[in-house]
Amino acid sequence: MNPSPWICCQLGAREHYAIPRALHQTKQLASLITDAWVSPHSRLNMLPNRLLRSLRDRYHPDLDTAHVQAFTPSLMQFELGHRLQKMTSWDQMIARNRWFQQQVLQALKQNTAQLVQGCDRPIFFTYSYAALDLLRYAKSQGWYTILGQIDPGIVEEEIVLAEQQRYPDLSPAWRPVPPSYWDAWKEECAIADQILVNSDWSKRALQQAGIDQTKLRAVPLVYSAPIEVKQFQRTYPARFSAERPLRVLFLGRVILRKGIAAVLEAAEQLRNQPIEFWIVGSSEITATAQDHPKIHWVDSVPRSETAQYYQQADVFLFPTLSDGFGLTQLEAQAWKLPLIVSQFCGTVVREGVNGKVLPEVSGGAIAEMLRSFLDCPEQLRELSQSSEQSSSFTLRSLSEQLQKLSNPLALKV
Repeated sequence: MNPSPWICCQLGAREHYAIPRALHQTKQLASLITDAWVSPHSRLNMLPNRLLRSLRDRYHPDLDTAHVQAFTPSLMQFELGHRLQKMTSWDQMIARNRWFQQQVLQALKQNTAQLVQGCDRPIFFTYSYAALDLLRYAKSQGWYTILGQIDPGIVEEEIVLAEQQRYPDLSPAWRPVPPSYWDAWKEECAIADQILVNSDWSKRALQQAGIDQTKLRAVPLVYSAPIEVKQFQRTYPARFSAERPLRVLFLGRVILRKGIAAVLEAAEQLRNQPIEFWIVGSSEITATAQDHPKIHWVDSVPRSETAQYYQQADVFLFPTLSDGFGLTQLEAQAWKLPLIVSQFCGTVVREGVNGKVLPEVSGGAIAEMLRSFLDCPEQLRELSQSSEQSSSFTLRSLSEQLQKLSNPLALKV
């Protein structure tokens, strides 16, 4: 029997569209249904750069010949309308999830016969928090359903709540999501036949939240490095100085969950050392916390512009309190950057080989590791030279994992 076709629903450019790309390579992708798609030939590319900025990465050449359905004009209208309403971030996110499901449901109902193509039980894949109505519809059609869980769920929110109580002045505007959000998520998990998580950390967190562990399957994120990394040569000085300081890169959302409080504490402890921190990403912490002589702050940049920061850094810092995986680990590793990471994310670091794992997320632990690099830059050179991507994080590996899920013998009614 031929593998069942997949219908993938995806809000945003998560994982650089890795799952539909892997499925398309093996001719298992029936359709990718997503919120926005801006191909090189789209008329949207004629808009001023500042207007296109948020949509710049909503495309991948690997899917040029795939069936892709998107709602780009509707998305632009939605975003403009909700910005004018000045909704809270959570309200806007929940409204966007609801809008996306409405668009997808309409598309599914209109094109079901075309998408299924006579298959009795196609595989329907969609990501958490924008999935409940879609999973209900898929189940009503008798489809096999897989939920992509993007994070460790409610356990993660409990961790952030504890951090906010420790540092109330850093992010006073932070609020938990309404209880109905988690009620809907638990129903998503209950409906889905299988739940894909991206790390053992996420798997443990979902088990702790009471999610059926027999449904959980850990499949790590993957990353295809740009061709430019092959020519890139990373160098380190014999010693760091005020003229050539140790450059530490933190790239991602600047929020409590990512361990930013510990980063700020480490910067303060290393105030008198030849070191500088580059913090790149949209910030949700107070402006007063951003006034530090050792820190360079850069607002959010498109994914296509992150390479320059990876190239210029000496070490990548990822002290997250909780992450479903942390794709930036793979991006940094591709540029031969040594990694300093926490235990609460996907396992990319091999201790002492391509980076270091923090014993705890604290300013003291981060500062201690950075002091060791200041004292002995040779460590960074050795870690950089050993930084090679594991075969576990390739598109081929992901394709093999998805093919196992596509085995008709495994899809029992």
